[in-house]
Amino acid sequence: MSVFANLVEHLADLLQPLFGASAAAAAIVLFTALVRLLVHPLSRAAARGQKARTALQPKIAELRKKHGGNPEKLQKAVLELHAEEKVSPLAGCLPGMLQIPAFFLLYHLFSSDTIGGEANGLLGHRLFAAPLGERWTDALQGGVLSGAGLVYAGLFVVVGCVAAFSYRLSRRLTAANPAAQAGGGEQLPGLGAVTKVMPFMSFFTLVTVAVVPLAAALYVVTSTTWSVVERAVLYR
Repeated sequence: MSVFANLVEHLADLLQPLFGASAAAAAIVLFTALVRLLVHPLSRAAARGQKARTALQPKIAELRKKHGGNPEKLQKAVLELHAEEKVSPLAGCLPGMLQIPAFFLLYHLFSSDTIGGEANGLLGHRLFAAPLGERWTDALQGGVLSGAGLVYAGLFVVVGCVAAFSYRLSRRLTAANPAAQAGGGEQLPGLGAVTKVMPFMSFFTLVTVAVVPLAAALYVVTSTTWSVVERAVLYR
């Protein structure tokens, strides 16, 4: 925690001439971008895996005809096919899972009053009028039109726009690959439910932004925006 706090402080000091009092917020955005750059090779691999899974659809359709009356045997056959072709049906989950530690690190960093036995100086940093350690409910105490309230309003607008674009992108990608839609896809356990929920995942970010410290919310908003742009490029 202390090492990471020092990293954020140093980044904020470097960015202070450009961003002034919001330098720590800019440092969090930069940190998020660095994390996403590190994970990007895995995202590219996940995109290649998705295209490989799409190429398997004709073979999966044959297995569905052969084992349509036996769901358990069908699932086993599909898993064996993925193993033979060296295609992981869950490879796309890895980039997201690797970002969870960074999110929780920021969450705890800006939720703790002390770090290493000393007062947490990061809690004094702000994004414009909103303290990075406070939540949306704290901002509402000053009124929706207060400085902090307007900061959150801006974040909600950004998240809403990104979520709407992500929803349209997911629908377009699903429509381009009808065989992967729920009910006609790979018949892997739980895949149908994931396919149905996926277009709405970005909208869940609104809830996250509302309940976590502003610093963690910035990480979520930046990472979500990066993910949507990355998907639009890699899956075009």
